[in-house]
Amino acid sequence: MIALGVILLIVGFVTGISILWTLGVILLVIGAALWLLGSMGHAVAGRRHYW
Repeated sequence: MIALGVILLIVGFVTGISILWTLGVILLVIGAALWLLGSMGHAVAGRRHYW
């Protein structure tokens, strides 16, 4: 999810499409939050690890 967020950020920046930029930021934030929860040992959506 983090990688997809970064890709959407880059594509949105290069093409000037603001919706891609916004979606990229949202996916990046959600991916980072899930990564942090997973790394602290909390089960996220029934999984012990989130990649």
